[in-house]
Amino acid sequence: MIIENIASHTKKGNLKIYIGMSAGVGKTYRILQEAHALQRNNVNVKIGLVETHGRKETQDLLEGLSVIPRREVFYKGKRLDELDVNAILLLHPDVVIVDELAHSNIPGSKNEKRWQDVLDIIDAGINVITAINIQHIESINNEVKQITGVDVQERVPDKILQLADEVVNIDLPADELIARLKEGKIYDHTKIQQALTNFFQPEKILQLRELALKEVAGQVERKVDYQITAKQTPFRHERFLACISSNHKIAQRIIRKTARLASYYNSKWFVLYVQTSKESADKIQLAAQRHLINNFKNATELGAEIIQKKENNIAATIIETAIENNITTICLGKPHLNLLQVILRTGIFNQLLKTLSKNNIDIVILS
Repeated sequence: MIIENIASHTKKGNLKIYIGMSAGVGKTYRILQEAHALQRNNVNVKIGLVETHGRKETQDLLEGLSVIPRREVFYKGKRLDELDVNAILLLHPDVVIVDELAHSNIPGSKNEKRWQDVLDIIDAGINVITAINIQHIESINNEVKQITGVDVQERVPDKILQLADEVVNIDLPADELIARLKEGKIYDHTKIQQALTNFFQPEKILQLRELALKEVAGQVERKVDYQITAKQTPFRHERFLACISSNHKIAQRIIRKTARLASYYNSKWFVLYVQTSKESADKIQLAAQRHLINNFKNATELGAEIIQKKENNIAATIIETAIENNITTICLGKPHLNLLQVILRTGIFNQLLKTLSKNNIDIVILS
């Protein structure tokens, strides 16, 4: 897939993503093996940035590969280094390796996140091979937190996986991963016991492994459905509408779950926020306003189009928005009864059901 796009610099580069259930499964090692294979085939491949974490097996694979020096940045009195996007664009290799896709850039960088750097590189017609752990995917953040007890802060929107030309799972049985950890092949010996006590427990690893396998299988299935089945059999494309309020946590959950649905169906989706007179700018708390803006930003990164309307009749506004945007499925939040109660208590509830039924629109209540 990567080699196919090398002939032309006029179109976007391809994106290949290696996904793993955790650190230490061998994503970077596999990427560097692929870099050597490409180089043997006379492909101009360069290392934009690779994190070996001091692992000798991985470090040894850098030998013989062309590495682009990192960009030095001074931040809070410390000298740090970052991916040098400008150098990559100037050198314009056929393929560039960019590790740690979920990394947050140093404040002051052009882009806030490394995945945004990767999009810039692809837009320039350069093919990118990168890697990410399953726990860094935005829409499954809540599931990961339930499994590990950790709220992962560095996250990548699902749209990046949807843009990828190829997604590859690097799998490793839980006992082999733990054995690698105990042998000091993942972390320094001083961190092994802490890792075994916290993250590297068999039951947690198995659940994350299942998430990773499902994610990659789902990406492949969706690509087959979209590229092959859709061409053979015309069908109605799904379009989702996530209806949120100013309740931050519930809105966040609705956004993530709707993003998952939209990703599964490879479809367009929208987020609707209806601002009633009770939530006007002079009445809503500043903290709630900030959370709302953050949710809009999050939804946009996940691929949604934001719709904001000022109305008191929420149910009628939902109907109107759904029809205007050819929505097939409306997503509401089950735990947040206020929105549902507003709909149920209005005299147009029957009209809502009749209108949605007439237009073949489904309602999904998300837990």
